[in-house]
Amino acid sequence: MISRNKNFTFVFASAFLALLVNGFSGNLPIVAFDEGYSHLFGDGNLMVLRDGKSAHISLDERTGGPFSSGFVSQDIYLHGYFSASIKLPADYTAGVVVAFYMSNADTYEKNHDEIDFEFLGNIRGKEWRIQTNIYGNGSTNTGREERYGLCFDPSEDFHQYSILWTENEIVFYVDNVPIREIKKTEAMGGDFPSKPMSLYATIWDGSDWATNGGKYRVNYKYAPYIAEFSDFVLHGCAVDPTEPSECDTLPTLPTIASQHRTKMASFRNKHMQYSYCYDRARYKAPLSECVIDSKEAERLRGFNPVVFGGARRHKRHHRVRVRPVRAGASSLWARATVVVFPD
Repeated sequence: MISRNKNFTFVFASAFLALLVNGFSGNLPIVAFDEGYSHLFGDGNLMVLRDGKSAHISLDERTGGPFSSGFVSQDIYLHGYFSASIKLPADYTAGVVVAFYMSNADTYEKNHDEIDFEFLGNIRGKEWRIQTNIYGNGSTNTGREERYGLCFDPSEDFHQYSILWTENEIVFYVDNVPIREIKKTEAMGGDFPSKPMSLYATIWDGSDWATNGGKYRVNYKYAPYIAEFSDFVLHGCAVDPTEPSECDTLPTLPTIASQHRTKMASFRNKHMQYSYCYDRARYKAPLSECVIDSKEAERLRGFNPVVFGGARRHKRHHRVRVRPVRAGASSLWARATVVVFPD
């Protein structure tokens, strides 16, 4: 049953969009966990704190196998602004994947949409990486991944991660700074997410691919791995996916303010480690939505001349499929097609 709580149903206004585009979300309402989210799977591995505004999800090993956890929004949304402050596990975290994402895989098993923040753990002394990606209409064979390092340790304190999704644009934010913008093009067609989705947060064992292509795996002697979530923002248009959409007149997102576009360019120049737009070994020509930046291209060629410079490969770039983790009745692991990137 979909909650129709009016606290989460709203009409977008131009002033609200301008507020978000300028990178400021401090005035948006923060919801308590039980008002916006529900337990998804993991039994005792999800804990809601006494204040009701924060939740922990954990990964450990029970009866010889990985035991993960997660939660899901009570409403299903068509467009909006969605955010959480997250503190990631510390120390050795190789193989651990924490995800904050939108998906409708339970409703559209063969043609689902998805908008992803994925946090990829690492060996001791190496930094966490962030990966963003989108799928539309089941287009999992056309990956649009980007991967970044960070200028801070995400395990030391909470940092805000946000998704803005409109009819024609998707923007990813870290601490209110846009780090990636995807504009819908005609050539993308159904590859751009367009169907109502839920919000999810999960932690799971991605040993087969998450850290250096599976070279380093989860070591459960460091468990439990705990991801902490707070400051939940669910500011979107709540809909019933079985009925005609009520949000067809949602205004288009204006251009990001110039000062924040400058910050986005600076972040990408300093911290981007992979982008499908420059992967000449994977795509012969950039996809239609790619905006090629010569400085980005040059820096990535220096970072990895094989992938980004078209040099001869000694090892084939390959795909793997993540081994599904049982998540109760959920089929969320349809998102399992990923690409192994060199670290």
